[in-house]
Amino acid sequence: MSRVNAHHSGAGAGKRAGALGLVVGALGVAFGDIGTSPLYAMQTVFNIDHGDVKPTLPHILGIISLIFWSITGIVSVKYIVFVLRADNDGEGGVMALSHLTRRAVKPGGRRFRTVVVLGVIGAALFYGDSVITPAISVLSAVEGVQIAAPQVHDWVLPISVVIITALFAAQRFGTAIIGRAFGPIMVLWFVTLAVLGIPHIAQTPSILRGLSPSYAVAFIADDPFIAFVAMGAVVLAITGAESLYADMGHFGRPPISRAWFFLVMPCLVTNYLGQAAMLSKDPTKIDSPFFHLAPTWATLPLVVLATMATTIASQAVISGAFSMSRQAERLGYLPRLTVRQTSEHEGGQIYVPAINWLLFGGVVVLMLSFKSSERLAAAYGVAVTSMFIITTIMVLLLASTRWKWPRWKIVLLALLFAPLELVYVSANLTKVAHGGWLPLLIASCVAVVMFTWRRGQQIVTDRRNALEGPLLPFLDRLHTDPLMRVPGTAVFLHPTKQTAPLALRENASFNHVIHENVLIVSTVSANVPHVPLEERVTIDDLGDPYDHVTHLTVKFGFQDDQDVPSALEQARESGVEFDAGDVTYFLSRISIQQSNDKSMPKWRKRIFIGLAHNAATPVQYFRLPEERTVIMGANVSL
Repeated sequence: MSRVNAHHSGAGAGKRAGALGLVVGALGVAFGDIGTSPLYAMQTVFNIDHGDVKPTLPHILGIISLIFWSITGIVSVKYIVFVLRADNDGEGGVMALSHLTRRAVKPGGRRFRTVVVLGVIGAALFYGDSVITPAISVLSAVEGVQIAAPQVHDWVLPISVVIITALFAAQRFGTAIIGRAFGPIMVLWFVTLAVLGIPHIAQTPSILRGLSPSYAVAFIADDPFIAFVAMGAVVLAITGAESLYADMGHFGRPPISRAWFFLVMPCLVTNYLGQAAMLSKDPTKIDSPFFHLAPTWATLPLVVLATMATTIASQAVISGAFSMSRQAERLGYLPRLTVRQTSEHEGGQIYVPAINWLLFGGVVVLMLSFKSSERLAAAYGVAVTSMFIITTIMVLLLASTRWKWPRWKIVLLALLFAPLELVYVSANLTKVAHGGWLPLLIASCVAVVMFTWRRGQQIVTDRRNALEGPLLPFLDRLHTDPLMRVPGTAVFLHPTKQTAPLALRENASFNHVIHENVLIVSTVSANVPHVPLEERVTIDDLGDPYDHVTHLTVKFGFQDDQDVPSALEQARESGVEFDAGDVTYFLSRISIQQSNDKSMPKWRKRIFIGLAHNAATPVQYFRLPEERTVIMGANVSL
């Protein structure tokens, strides 16, 4: 083989290995939620308090048909085929979808406002779901040990809390490391799902009739009310679909699609069919059909594997919440967050300490309050089914405005998904009184926080602009005022070039000095995940190339690391003259004082001030060197 061919062969092998690594990594992060649904979905269907779903053959066939066609329609067709196409420069999740759609509709119009509101509500609902998923997943797995050793009942909750604590503590190491560690375990988990189901299907091959949609139709026609109530539990089989979309930025669409069609879906369907086959022969096993699939000797090893898998299931929503939070922060709906990049190669792999520990606290409180997966199942599904509807609406808007689909195609897509999802939402609304209020309460609180921060930022920005005054008249006065030029370069971080930075104004007014070089740097969060390096910095000499005052606009995508010193290096390479070793950074720290005006209700002002007080410091957020950063304060009323 020639050296060239050898080179190409090695490159091809490297690409294949990299692609396989992403697939395995996706299994370890994105599929944990939906992959562990067999632990509790079938069990919950046949243990609904206010329904009458019985483990009779007609009902079993009807339920397995509903589960199979829900997985096929919602996950395979809607999310994998359609929704994952709606990637915002590789990023997924409802916030990325919202801003992708906003770019395709008329700014300020009714559609624009609708998309904004839907995006915030969808993100808030995702947080509500993110608290329940780790709790129900881990509890359902650890509870399996009671089949082999009933005496350990009192230890189930403490063990579950310890596992959750270890998972959240490990987040700082990043999803790349976690995905590599978890991926092989999830491969084993999905293979085990299939292995558990196949013997029971072989014993009762007639259960394969349940794959026909006719049994779902017959089940619904026989007793619509029972079928309606059952749908509230059937949806547990697809609750991880939104996490797949939210985690797309970590791995990309192709690895997720391949993992789903070649491994995850076949194994899930096989396991559900196995549970259905077993229940058709022995209905007494409805207390825990998943663990009864295994022979008695394998129960404890299966509990250990299930516990590891459900720990990984929690990872799917945690990493999704990290991505969602950074998107919301960069787009102006949350205060500055401390974000740590955990991979040198994948921009989507991040760790957000504040979100991590808030989720951890919520999950532990939930576990201590509900104490069992059966009770949590009553609260599960309300938030995620509502997100199904929101995602469908925005994808239809995107298809109409950006993809330019013909109307008949959009109507067909709406008729395909909307009726089914409305049934899911309606069925889950019956859970509100039984704990379903909890994710809705969490979502409501998050939505209030996001809308409050957005509104408060607008008010504070307007009042800060009035305090700062226009920039150009201020620069004109510098030519006449007797200011001393001091050596070095002063960098003023400032949101706009329309007004003068407070720190610059105070330096001139009170210290009567100005640096030899002045750079006013405005960072802009673009509505895209990543801004190419060649488009990142825009230089403006503000009409006078000789006064050594230059304005730089630095654009970052909502997944880019906002590293200002690196951006300045890029500006220097583009022709801005300054000594990189002689730079002093100046920040204007705004202290917000609550006033008695009517701009916002007092309780919302308190929320905004609390958020502002706990926001990440600009020094860390913009990667500024602390030893060369000067902070000057000012007061703004709200």
